[in-house]
Amino acid sequence: MAKKHNSKKSKRIRDLVAICSLCAILLSVSTYAWFIGMKTVNVAEFSVNIATTEGLYLSMDGENWKYTLDARNADPYEGNANQWLDQPGEGLIPMSSVGDMDKASSRMKLFEKGSLTAVTGGYRLLSEQVDNHTTLNAGGVEYEEGNGYVAFDLFIKNLSGNAYYADNNPLNEEAIYLTTNSEVKVSANGGKEKAGIENSVRVAFAQIGRVKADTTSADNITKITCANVPAADGQVQVTGICRDAQIWEPNDTKHVQNAINWYQKSCLTRKASTDGDDVNDPDSYNAGSKCTAVKDGTAYPTYAISNNIEIADNVNIYDGAAYNTYTKNTVDYETYVAGVRNTYNLVEFPYFTDTMKNVAGKDRPQFMTLAPNSITKVRVYIWIEGQDIDNYDFASLGKKITVNFGFTKERYNESDIPGYDGPSTDITPTNGE
Repeated sequence: MAKKHNSKKSKRIRDLVAICSLCAILLSVSTYAWFIGMKTVNVAEFSVNIATTEGLYLSMDGENWKYTLDARNADPYEGNANQWLDQPGEGLIPMSSVGDMDKASSRMKLFEKGSLTAVTGGYRLLSEQVDNHTTLNAGGVEYEEGNGYVAFDLFIKNLSGNAYYADNNPLNEEAIYLTTNSEVKVSANGGKEKAGIENSVRVAFAQIGRVKADTTSADNITKITCANVPAADGQVQVTGICRDAQIWEPNDTKHVQNAINWYQKSCLTRKASTDGDDVNDPDSYNAGSKCTAVKDGTAYPTYAISNNIEIADNVNIYDGAAYNTYTKNTVDYETYVAGVRNTYNLVEFPYFTDTMKNVAGKDRPQFMTLAPNSITKVRVYIWIEGQDIDNYDFASLGKKITVNFGFTKERYNESDIPGYDGPSTDITPTNGE
């Protein structure tokens, strides 16, 4: 990395918590998205390169700690359930999630398409939860993941502060921000423009639990689950976290014209009340009444799946006030969190978006929090969101995408400080610094 950039806007490396470059997620075969197919998107190459500042270390095995880490090629701990989808026949399949955690298995809940049928005003959707919560690996702790998404464990040791807060309270933790250079884009190496596959990717960070930073037993670290565990002979205290995962939506305002045209061709408004209740009945839709227009440069909500969807639920993929105006199957996130969660099917989910990432100065929103003097087990998930309005049948023809993301503790950068003329913060730390 160069010591200095011409633009102050790019100088923000010194206080990084972690820079994660997930390079070349190669969508290497012609496939279908959420709607009409269940073919996979092969991942021919997947690497994770991470760098940190002094005082914060990374590990894949809970034993070897580094400032920089190639997560894909680093030795993971025995009994892990990391999933990279780089074997023949494996690949990305559109999923949907609102970041709910299954506390018994310490896994994030995801939903996949069970069935999808074309109807007059769109597509009738059935879905079922991915089975990542019933089968244990040989090690007896980690549950096997399902198919069609990337998942891996990352251990973060944060040495800032001396106190260890045993209770699970974000108010005890430090604010972490998503770096402004985090991005998902079509790969320059073989990617195809105008398909829009990059606009429906999601990345989730699920904090499972943590222990005190001076813990030396790799077994105590890697076997962290969502459960609180009291200290005992040979066992350190574990603070179970398992709060809802933070999910990043890149490219929230970007929509390729092909995706817009597909949506406008497929979607009709759905009648209110009982007149529109039968998703299969042509009379449930307003003939010739197009759904709310979508245009590039504007962000639109995603009504993500939060529960199994059955035939009797009569769900159309375009249900929601923002699209076909039918609201019986959708709910806002606040109501969802406050209520009985398994009673809702589609949730208007408040992602952390690129628009939020790019807010400058004092109004910049935090992305997540990490406890001081701790080692936190974070499970990272990457998938294609099937309910994103940009996920249409031809999106995967884009073939290759690149995902890059990073975190910083600093709310401000040089460009936020009027008249700043001090040293550059564009410094990459090494183990010797």
